[in-house]
Amino acid sequence: MSFGLRNVVDVDGALREFARVTKPGGRLVVCEFSQPVWGPVRAAYLNYLMRALPSIARKTSSNPESYVYLAESIRAWPDQRGLAARITDAGWADVQWRNLSGGIVALHRATRPAPGAP
Repeated sequence: MSFGLRNVVDVDGALREFARVTKPGGRLVVCEFSQPVWGPVRAAYLNYLMRALPSIARKTSSNPESYVYLAESIRAWPDQRGLAARITDAGWADVQWRNLSGGIVALHRATRPAPGAP
């Protein structure tokens, strides 16, 4: 799922449902906004999201409220480690992530374990 899990009302329920309908050995891949890993970039990025993006959207978009939602939903979304923990808690194994664009986006991968696997 790309840039959609953040918009699901019950993220943990969705992750459990994905596990339920995925065959053992099947993969989950989630590409979603995350948190930049380097402090100065993280600070600049969050400042851009919360201040610059809404201002630009008000001047250029017919739906600026959607950009306010985008910024707020990214800010409220868990970081890489937090999302990995939620994926693990939903029953997935071998959870890993790869940062893209310095962590602005993260690609999480996991495998559905076989029944009875630890």
